[in-house]
Amino acid sequence: MRTLAIAAAALGLIAATTTALAQKTSTEAIEEYREMLQDGNPADLYEMKGEELWKKARGPKNASLQKCDLGLGAGVTKGVFVQLPRYFADTNQVQDLESRLVTCMSTLQGIDPKEVINGQWGKGERANVTALATWVAAQSKGMAFHLPQSQPQERIAYEMGKRAFFQSGGSHDFSCATCHGAEGKRIRLQDLPELTKNPGDGIGFAAWPAYRVSNGQMWTMQHRLNDCYRQQRFPEPTYGSAITIALGVYMGVNAQGAKSAVPTIKR
Repeated sequence: MRTLAIAAAALGLIAATTTALAQKTSTEAIEEYREMLQDGNPADLYEMKGEELWKKARGPKNASLQKCDLGLGAGVTKGVFVQLPRYFADTNQVQDLESRLVTCMSTLQGIDPKEVINGQWGKGERANVTALATWVAAQSKGMAFHLPQSQPQERIAYEMGKRAFFQSGGSHDFSCATCHGAEGKRIRLQDLPELTKNPGDGIGFAAWPAYRVSNGQMWTMQHRLNDCYRQQRFPEPTYGSAITIALGVYMGVNAQGAKSAVPTIKR
């Protein structure tokens, strides 16, 4: 009986070890797959399109976006992404990169914001904003996030984003925190970063815009958050809505010090 017990214990240990090794191997294999894809990241094409759109005279006013102020002065793109979302006095709003680009497209080029807000992912002016956001974000690659919190509106947005992150609802009673509120969570083979602190948000927030291999599209943070709400069975938010920007502030501040990796590639 003692021999049988020892054998059973040994088999149990072997099974546990085999399972752990299999999980580690799966995770490592996914990381190797992503590294291989990075060598030919299609995001490069969106970057090129975004730069062209930034410099091209378009819209009813036949103007470029080269005078657009993204937070560090007219025409400055380097370093702006790692300080967004932030408060802008001219709109009296906290804006993320995408909503600020829509503002510039409207004021400088005369393009109706509704063409973006009421548009579809990957089409028309919304697709143009995605390309622009990809190019602008890429100008800050490798720079550390340090979102400003000096304005009261920015601090309010952070608290709004925090509440939204932990708010449960929908048919499944999900929240953002359900998947991203603790370490060690995963869906199938996908590790889920904890987004309430750094370095988790250095992996999450700091990685978008990203090219999604699964559907062959470039996704911005607005697109990512929209899909998160869809998966939670919540009503999908309006493009550039206050709640999505507030979530961006919450996650961005939590990513303080993390270096931007965009544009990245996702499964």
